[in-house]
Amino acid sequence: MVSFIVPCYNEQDNVRAFYDAFVLAFEDDSKLDWHLFMVDDGSSDQTLARLSDIARNDKRVTVISFSRNFGKEAAIYAGLNESRGSDIVGIIDADLQQPPETARQMLQILLENDDYDCVAAYQESRNEGFLMGVMKRSFYKVFSRAARSNQVVENASDFRIFRASVANAILSMPEYHRFSKGIFSWVGFNTYAFPYTPSERNAGSTKWSFKSLVNYAVEGILSFSTRPLHFVTVMGMVASTIALLYALILIVKTLIVGIDVPGYASNTALILIFGGLQLLSIGIIGEYLARLYEQEKGRPVYIVGRRINGIEEASHDE
Repeated sequence: MVSFIVPCYNEQDNVRAFYDAFVLAFEDDSKLDWHLFMVDDGSSDQTLARLSDIARNDKRVTVISFSRNFGKEAAIYAGLNESRGSDIVGIIDADLQQPPETARQMLQILLENDDYDCVAAYQESRNEGFLMGVMKRSFYKVFSRAARSNQVVENASDFRIFRASVANAILSMPEYHRFSKGIFSWVGFNTYAFPYTPSERNAGSTKWSFKSLVNYAVEGILSFSTRPLHFVTVMGMVASTIALLYALILIVKTLIVGIDVPGYASNTALILIFGGLQLLSIGIIGEYLARLYEQEKGRPVYIVGRRINGIEEASHDE
């Protein structure tokens, strides 16, 4: 059994086109047993209604609808839970920027090579601005060093196909703040990097703004590294050393030339610098404490409102 997880958020104009393209790409192999788990992440448009139409006419499609918007990471986690027992699991977006034909090629690589546990697609070329490209490349370098992992595939998205052993390893990590790219790199396994060029979005616009991408990057680094805390320690040591040296200079200067009127500009600058460093340090520590607080509350990563596969079943939490 090959299961594909398809996160959907306000994709009313894409889900039917995606389904048709997926069937066209995978229907040619009668021996291939596949299933789609299409996760409606609390959409506010007609996404759920159109997913329901698909599921009620094809038993190979299951729709999991969240009670509200929990985010793409929660949708991936829900799909992994639903696809337990599958031999191979894939993750693909519903906007057709990740072509089902490409997913078929990735699956073939995995089926023909027992040495590989995962096939991760990375964007060979990006249709984006220079600044955005530089920032994304910089993030992958920073994240790879911060997470101390050599398994990070640069420019890779969540578009990948992997064996049950990888899926089970990911499900064994029940953390509340999830960052799939980091989780895949942390669990390891032998990964084949598959180059592809994303297609144009079928309809609608991307849900990722510059602000959300920055927040996502910060979330990834804080979720998989304690380096920021180490940075706070080093910064505190450096600041303390500078303050001590400055105090010694003032003492020596006072003993040699006597007391003079201290400079307003230099004192103001020092107060602002050290005050800013203290606030930055408190902020970084606070981010880690907030994550510990949310994790310890033990709230579910997502809540299922409806589950549709021909008939509706009772809602449940995960």
